[in-house]
Amino acid sequence: MFDPQPALILSVGTQVVTLTEVRGANDKTVHPRGAVGVIVQAPADNSHAYRVRFPDGFEAPLRRRHLVMLAHYKRGAMSAAGESLSEHNLYERVIYRCVVGSRAFGLDDAESDTDRRGIYLPPAELQWSLYGVPEQLENEPAQEAYWELQKFLTMALKANPNILECLYTPLVELATPLARELLAIREAFLSKTVYQTYNGYVMSQFKKLSADLRNRGEVKWKHVMHLVRLLLSGITVLRDGYVPVRVEEHRERLLAIRGGNVPWQDVDVWRLALHREFDAAFRATALPDRPDYERANEFLIRARRAALSQDLP
Repeated sequence: MFDPQPALILSVGTQVVTLTEVRGANDKTVHPRGAVGVIVQAPADNSHAYRVRFPDGFEAPLRRRHLVMLAHYKRGAMSAAGESLSEHNLYERVIYRCVVGSRAFGLDDAESDTDRRGIYLPPAELQWSLYGVPEQLENEPAQEAYWELQKFLTMALKANPNILECLYTPLVELATPLARELLAIREAFLSKTVYQTYNGYVMSQFKKLSADLRNRGEVKWKHVMHLVRLLLSGITVLRDGYVPVRVEEHRERLLAIRGGNVPWQDVDVWRLALHREFDAAFRATALPDRPDYERANEFLIRARRAALSQDLP
């Protein structure tokens, strides 16, 4: 058993697990390897023995190398068993991959990265195991990230802008039959919640940007541009019932903001006008008060059943 802190002096009262047999008189085995005891006397350094008491009252001197803390022992057992996770290449379980960010928005240039996002569906036995699966797979050098299906659906139901844009981006590189089913019901995730999520985020971020401008005399213009773009997107979602990804006729104006070529006061005037449009769109929207949780849940259950198959659905 790996001990993460072999030089640590264990204190009296610490529960430990033995890494060797505990022997008594006539060298007879009293407790097997893996027995649990408690330290009743600790040495000043690890060159001397501890005194360990076992549940039956038997006490024995044991060296530090023959002991591991019970908490570390249990954690180590889970870690060792959890190595089964590494046996699966979860990137092979990606069911949906798309391009988002500047290239999807139509705001890219020669220096823009290609940001890929998507969904993966883990094998059923791994999903059901004690060790579970990661909510997200990240490959930073490749600028890609994939969410576990349930995590993705949960964030979509909360009107997370990044997730909704994944569902509506025109740049789709991979979509299995199951993923195409999800795309076919993507309107189920649109609701009036978009107003609170988008509007609230933009207002809070502009407050921080205003403080940056006062305190440091500068702002990150790319961030400013994307906040304005988010307002434009939210207005369209409420008015027309879909998530616009490409910025279309607003492209040049947004690029001017990103380049720092629009005075802050002019940006703020546009931003406030967009908030008013957003308010009006919210009052008039035909979107429901809440997303279609039931439809999303039915899809997740179908997906979980499909994950029983060896083949990627």
